[in-house]
Amino acid sequence: MGHREDLLEGAKRCLLAKGFARTTARDIVKESGTNLASIGYHYGSKDALLAQAYVSLVEGMGDAFEGDGTALSDTEPGSLERFQGVWSNIIGTMRDPGSIWHLSMEVLVMGDQMPEVRDHLALAQREAARGLVPMLMGGREEDVSDQTADSLGMFYVTLMTGLIAQWTFDAKTAPGAEQLTEGLRQVIAAAARATKG
Repeated sequence: MGHREDLLEGAKRCLLAKGFARTTARDIVKESGTNLASIGYHYGSKDALLAQAYVSLVEGMGDAFEGDGTALSDTEPGSLERFQGVWSNIIGTMRDPGSIWHLSMEVLVMGDQMPEVRDHLALAQREAARGLVPMLMGGREEDVSDQTADSLGMFYVTLMTGLIAQWTFDAKTAPGAEQLTEGLRQVIAAAARATKG
């Protein structure tokens, strides 16, 4: 690996061990075996590097979201069964000790103190939204329009952010995929009744 990749891997390890606020540039350099100047050269700043490292960690969760593939292959795209299966897999990543999702809460709470991290991650949200749509609705990520990413995709991102907050705050009372699916079922039933009436 070159310095760029070494820095990214070192930053990932630092994030998981210390979080955003407590990770220093010197920590990253020590963990990656590089030098301080290489952070600026390759990433522009420590915060930009940490944001990229976080995005990379989240992207690595894609396989976990798909689980063993059952939720995607054995269920109809857009169905309540697919919804429950995918969210069950996503929630499974929140149950793991040392879940990376705690880092998301740190950014939400301390975003004003880390504006470069916050701004970088805000830009990454649309791509996250775009990636969730085909997982739940079928199709290919590259075919998801900006309008769909900004509506349906952001609906899923908002649901995920709320779940992360609940699982971080109190995992014992946080909802599972079954409760989410039942809630969605009730919303759909109420909308259908309102449309008929």
